[in-house]
Amino acid sequence: MSEPVKVLGERRAFEPLLSVEGIQVRYGAIQALRGVSLTVGKGEMVALIGANGAGKTSTLRAVSGMLKPTAGRITLAGKDITGLKAHQLVPRGMAHAPEGRGIFPNLTVTENLELGAYLRKDTAQVRLDMDKGFSLFPVLRERQKQLAGTLSGGEQQMLAIARALLSKPQLLLLDEPSLGLAPQVTETIFRTLREVNATGVSVLLVEQNAHLALNAAHYGYVLETGEVVMAGPGKALLDSAEVRRAYLGE
Repeated sequence: MSEPVKVLGERRAFEPLLSVEGIQVRYGAIQALRGVSLTVGKGEMVALIGANGAGKTSTLRAVSGMLKPTAGRITLAGKDITGLKAHQLVPRGMAHAPEGRGIFPNLTVTENLELGAYLRKDTAQVRLDMDKGFSLFPVLRERQKQLAGTLSGGEQQMLAIARALLSKPQLLLLDEPSLGLAPQVTETIFRTLREVNATGVSVLLVEQNAHLALNAAHYGYVLETGEVVMAGPGKALLDSAEVRRAYLGE
């Protein structure tokens, strides 16, 4: 039987948006998730931290319809979305910028961004939203006609986030946005994420840099071997001796 989740501190009240209840995921004989439960409120940024193999990416993939849970329930804005495919979740207000960025290298920056809005019919507003993306990441404006595969790693990550935002999500899922990036580029991306979150977009974030993630997040969950073992406001987790020892190298 699993140990109870250790909860640190009080959570700020947000109107519910995403609820994940006891989801389990298997890869053949291997059980990746053993009953993960978490919530994300409207306008809330939530971080998932944990060691490699803890189940962070599997959690995001199950939420975004890339994996089908073998048990449990997922609701978005009060509606059951368990087992729905990724393409069914985009029009319901969910966008996923996966680990590895998932851009189309042989298409231009502009063409990649247009694919983010492929379900939208409001062409004039799409152009305005694309311009907002260029305001968030000015370097993309300079690279509009450039093939995405020729961008730097940081520019590709910016493009992945800007493309996801063009679907006008209520909830943005981000998997390892700082992976392989220089500290200065990482700072730029996280500053922009805070700006995006401040506009009301909820964010569920998986990030290898626990200090960065918990500093940015309103709330966080710690995963170990496919289970949530600890939860609390970002600052409370940062102040925890257990978290500092296990994930911050102290």
